[in-house]
Amino acid sequence: MDALDVNLIELFTHEPKIGALEASRRLGVARGTVTARLERLERDGVITGWAPRIDPEALGHPVTAFLTLEIRQGVGHDVVGEHLAAIPEVLEACTITGAGDLWARVVARSNADLQSVIDRALAHEGIVRSATVIALATQVPYRTGPLVRSVLGDR
Repeated sequence: MDALDVNLIELFTHEPKIGALEASRRLGVARGTVTARLERLERDGVITGWAPRIDPEALGHPVTAFLTLEIRQGVGHDVVGEHLAAIPEVLEACTITGAGDLWARVVARSNADLQSVIDRALAHEGIVRSATVIALATQVPYRTGPLVRSVLGDR
């Protein structure tokens, strides 16, 4: 990646509907250059999608919690992951190291609804134990901009 790639990523991150023509005008490069760079970044897996970012709170799910799940020996993470993927309120699930085996970010309409989400998650016989923490506030929202900019500093 070079400075133009970083500038393209930042521009489209902050203004995803800008379009290649306006991006080329702002960055002072040809429209074909913008298009080719974006296609390469997608092909290389740097850009993974162009979908809108959704705010769960705006959809009526203001409670965010993190579940740490311990999986029964021999069950496997994939099977439990498939179970979790079937629950709409599970936004993300990762295999982890440490005290648990899987970590899941979930959202809920209320604390009472959170109990329902947890109950559905724990309904799989492969889950032995769980621990839940509720997020009180987001100090650093999910972001990749600083990481993208740091790539240039590594060179």
